[in-house]
Amino acid sequence: MERFEDKVAIVTGGGSGIGQALCEQLGQEESIVVVADINDDHARRVTSAITQNGGRAHAVHVDVSSEEDIRQLIDGTVSEYGHLDYLFNNAGISIFGDARDFTLDQWHRVLEVNLFGVLYGTVMAYPIMVRQGSGHIVNVASSAGLYPAPTEVAYCTSKYGIVGLSLSLRVEGADLGVKVSVVCPGYVRTNIFQTATVINVPPEHRGAMKPRKMTDASDAKAAPIVLNPRKMIDASKAARTILGGVSRNQAIIAFPAGVRLTWRLYRLSPRLMDRLLLYAIRNFRKYRLKP
Repeated sequence: MERFEDKVAIVTGGGSGIGQALCEQLGQEESIVVVADINDDHARRVTSAITQNGGRAHAVHVDVSSEEDIRQLIDGTVSEYGHLDYLFNNAGISIFGDARDFTLDQWHRVLEVNLFGVLYGTVMAYPIMVRQGSGHIVNVASSAGLYPAPTEVAYCTSKYGIVGLSLSLRVEGADLGVKVSVVCPGYVRTNIFQTATVINVPPEHRGAMKPRKMTDASDAKAAPIVLNPRKMIDASKAARTILGGVSRNQAIIAFPAGVRLTWRLYRLSPRLMDRLLLYAIRNFRKYRLKP
């Protein structure tokens, strides 16, 4: 079992959501936490909360889609502390919509943040950890990296890429002292739905992409997707699950149980899963604006 005490850990997207919860949990575990986020106020707020509770942390501005930002983040951390023990590539965005309505700019944006943001961090941290003979890279993907996600095709593409990158590099790093894990959570109660872009759906229905409770049957028909917040994972619980999996050096940290069951179902019966997912995209298309 790995211990986090006195370990240097970078968390991208550390200013909110899962990233914030990871930073806070690592602070409690007595790690030295680098809170990296594009939102300086959020990063400083998380850092302040950790230090006020007796932890060690500092905030760094980073845009994960910028190769130079990531290089400065990694190099600056190693220069200050002399080593890097953990890199949590967590930052991500989502765009919902029918794939035919996506522009190339929107594809680029999702892939630049979700996939290349993870790739830059991994590629720059990996040689350092090889030289150290130790280190653990933790790439946050999604359940959408394990099975299809209609209405999230660009997001799903990025997350499948993260899973492939992580599992392949895990094998290469095994004899060099470097561990690699990939995290595949289901829906976590964060602000990703509030900040997500929904393409070509009327404004009155875009709110349905945010978690809310259905009040009756007619409410369920009022929007393309409705998420029940009671079935979503709390970010702090997600962070504890992730760190538990990391401490055991799990290859794929998939949760909750429903994600693992759905993943198993997809592997056993892809055709059945496709039929279920087809329902989701057909429902979404009822509200799609005609071009």
